[in-house]
Amino acid sequence: MSQASGTFKPMKHRSGSMRDRLHGYTKRTLGAGGSINEAVSLPQGESCAGWVAVHAIDFYNDTSTIWAVMADDPYLSTFKDGEGYPSGVEYRWSDNDSSEAVSVPAPVYITKVLQWIADQINDECKFPDDDADEEEALVVFQTPQFAALCGQIFRRLFRIYGILYSNFFGTLEALGMAPHLNTCFKHFMYFCIEFGLLPDREIEPLDVLVKPIKRLYHASKHNNK
Repeated sequence: MSQASGTFKPMKHRSGSMRDRLHGYTKRTLGAGGSINEAVSLPQGESCAGWVAVHAIDFYNDTSTIWAVMADDPYLSTFKDGEGYPSGVEYRWSDNDSSEAVSVPAPVYITKVLQWIADQINDECKFPDDDADEEEALVVFQTPQFAALCGQIFRRLFRIYGILYSNFFGTLEALGMAPHLNTCFKHFMYFCIEFGLLPDREIEPLDVLVKPIKRLYHASKHNNK
C-alpha cells in the first residue's frame, strides 16, 4: 500500500490464495447477475472468519477508491476540528489505544482510518497472507482478537460512509460517483446485516439511509426462500 495526497492503492488478493478464491465467489455471483443477498451469503464449505476477512479488504478497496476521487480537493482543507460529521455526532481519533482521542476534521478522520486499516491488513501477524498456508491463516482469522479487529474495521468503514453521505454526497454526485457510492454502500450494509457486524448505536446517524436498505435486504431474503 502506498499513500500520496490522501489517496490509497487498492489491496490485491494473490492469485490462487484463499482470499482470491473467496473474492472470486462474490465477483462471479454479481457478474452473473446474482442478487446482493446471494453475493454476501457464506459459500458452502468455507470459513465464516475467512469470508469476513476478505470482505474487510474488499470494502476497504471500495471506500478508498471513492475517497481517492475527491481526496485532493482544496475544499477539504477548509474543515475545522470537529466539522464535517453526520448531524449530532463527532468521530474522534486516537493514534494508538493508550492516547486520548482528539477532535479532527472529517476529511482528516477518513484519511487516518484508511491508513489505519491499510496498516492492519499489511501486518502479517494481524492479517496473515494465506498464500503459503491457508490453515495457518485460518487459525488467526478464527481468534477473538481477529473478530474484534474486523469489528473495528467495519465500524470505521461505516463511519466513513456516514461522513460521505452527510457532507460530500453533492460533490460525489457532481463527479458522477453517486451511483457507485450507493452500490458500494448497499453491498457493505447487506454484508453487515447478514453477519451482524454493526451495533445499533453505530447505525443511528445514518438511520434514514439504513432503514430502506434493511427492508430491501429482508424482503429479498424472504423472496429467495
